[in-house]
Amino acid sequence: MTDFTAEYRLGDGAGPAVVFMSALFAGGWIWDHPYARLERRGRSVLRTNEAICALDRRTAGSIERLGDALLDACDEAGAGEIILCANSLGGLVAIDLAGRRPDRVLGIVVSGAPGLTADPDVGLSFDRRGSVRPFGDEFGERMVAALFHGGRSLFSDERLAEVGDMLRRPESMVSMARSLKATRRYQVEAALDRVACPALYVWGRHDRMTPPEPWLEVLPAYPDAEVLLVEDSGHIPMVERAEEYTAALELFVARCSGVPA
Repeated sequence: MTDFTAEYRLGDGAGPAVVFMSALFAGGWIWDHPYARLERRGRSVLRTNEAICALDRRTAGSIERLGDALLDACDEAGAGEIILCANSLGGLVAIDLAGRRPDRVLGIVVSGAPGLTADPDVGLSFDRRGSVRPFGDEFGERMVAALFHGGRSLFSDERLAEVGDMLRRPESMVSMARSLKATRRYQVEAALDRVACPALYVWGRHDRMTPPEPWLEVLPAYPDAEVLLVEDSGHIPMVERAEEYTAALELFVARCSGVPA
């Protein structure tokens, strides 16, 4: 187990790096569309490679340590000021890091974050008897149903197999359990109170893992928070509605950085 490694391209132009953080089960590949678009247009970009479940249990079980690990990856790449994009558990990391490190984080883009409802519906039910295993046809069907609107998978069989292989490892299962525990303990509204930078919340309207309604009730109290509901999307709008997500991200990055899109 290790902390994050990263793929990056730091351009010569002005402006902060746009950083894409891995999610609980998925690595940096969920960001293929926005990462490639911004890279082609000369933005400095970085994305972490490892899913959070693949990290050491101590790091995976702490919102704060995950944020520190992300900044360590940025430091190693030479990225100073950043605009942070994160999905699911990573969304809490982005909110927390914006409050703790306003010197580094100029803006955050959050999707599908937990913390305002009961445990996220991850579409899986692991018990000690192993009645549901994180691989095989049942795993794929449950994962697709949890993540995507309309039951259509936008993950290749190879990607689903990759997640299954990771979750076969006992250490990954422990890291997942500790990550979910961290979301239960985390005080989301107190963390939102500490966010001073611009924030864009991009939620799939049909997100069943982390429904948008509790966030729609809370976020109007924060004048620097903008909300975009993405139609025909579930938990991963950057994959399911990639063009719409990336277009909104480009406009937000331009506003935060002062560098035209």
